[in-house]
Amino acid sequence: MDLSRRVVSVVFALMMALVLLPAPSPAAPMVTYSKQAFVEAQNAGKPIVVFVHATWCVTCRKQEPTLKQLTAEPAFSQVVVFVVDYDKDKPTLRELNVPDRSTLVAFNGKTERKRSSFVIDPTAIRALFESAL
Repeated sequence: MDLSRRVVSVVFALMMALVLLPAPSPAAPMVTYSKQAFVEAQNAGKPIVVFVHATWCVTCRKQEPTLKQLTAEPAFSQVVVFVVDYDKDKPTLRELNVPDRSTLVAFNGKTERKRSSFVIDPTAIRALFESAL
C-alpha cells in the first residue's frame, strides 16, 4: 500500500472514531425566568436554581462564570437555571422572598433546598447546585 492510501485510511479511521463517540450531554439551560416555566419545572420535580441578577451588579458578574461552568458539567445537566432580572421583576422577588440581587435559590421540585446571597466562592456555589439534585 502506498503512502497516500495509508494516509487516507488513517484519516478515514479517525473520522469514523469521532462519529462513533458518544455525544456530550447538553448543558443545562440558563433561561430567563417566567412564572409558567418555573411552575412547570417544579411540577416536573426538576432540580432548579434561581439566579437573581442585575446587569450592573459586580458580584452577579463574578457568579456568572461559575454558573455557566457548572451547567456545562454532566452532573448538573438536568439543573434548570432561571435568571430573574432584579431591576425588572419585583413581583417574582416578593414571591420568592428575595430581598437582594446576587441571590441563588436552589429547589428540588417545589422544595427549597438552599439559598445564598453575594457568594462568589465556586465551592459554595457547587454545594448549592448539589442541594438541588
